[in-house]
Amino acid sequence: MNLTVKNVSKRYGESVALQDCSLTVQQGTFTAIIGPNGSGKSTLLRVASLLEEPDRGEVIYVDGTRVLEKDIALRRRISVVLSGNTLFNDSVFNNVAFGLRIRGYKREMVSEKVHEILGLVQLSNRSRRNARTLSTGEAQRAVLARALVTEPEYLFLDEPTASLDPLNTELIEAVLRESSSRNGMTIVMITHNMFQAKRLAERVLFMYRGRVKEDAESNRFFTTPRDELARRFISGEMVW
Repeated sequence: MNLTVKNVSKRYGESVALQDCSLTVQQGTFTAIIGPNGSGKSTLLRVASLLEEPDRGEVIYVDGTRVLEKDIALRRRISVVLSGNTLFNDSVFNNVAFGLRIRGYKREMVSEKVHEILGLVQLSNRSRRNARTLSTGEAQRAVLARALVTEPEYLFLDEPTASLDPLNTELIEAVLRESSSRNGMTIVMITHNMFQAKRLAERVLFMYRGRVKEDAESNRFFTTPRDELARRFISGEMVW
């Protein structure tokens, strides 16, 4: 399932969040979105993941040669991890099981899948704890587990390791690598961590003031960026 964002624009009142943004994401790839604060990264992620409608332009998912309708069936093939703690006031197990239950999975399958994913994010010993009592790093791993347990084809993440310590960052990165390589999952992730983008992403998309300024293969982007603003951003020279 490939994704094309074509000439998308989005405003919030008088504020322009996106201006004629276009990109293509190939199935099974890992894309990092970088850029300064306020450049439109989160808005682009929300529009591409179908959480918001653009004011203008198109978001197109194609499976083989078939253009998919933006219905519940398509949305269930997509998971999104937004910034901030979005866990329910319930056990870790029930938080992670939520997506499976609304899809009608039987109890035995729910239990099997939840325990498997909790093992992957190293939270098996926290399954019966109230999710609101988890540490920041544990909570973020639980949020990631909830997104992954339904085995989505597309995973969108908005700074999933922001404010986390190195150990939790390493654990989450390891889970993302395994999910990408083992399941062929397509991942699109916003990050402010240049080293993380280098470690994980095959492609890097640089945004500035609501526009996509550069979309390139990761190694090429970090060695010889073609856009001058991108070069200044990754070198730390940009002032905005």
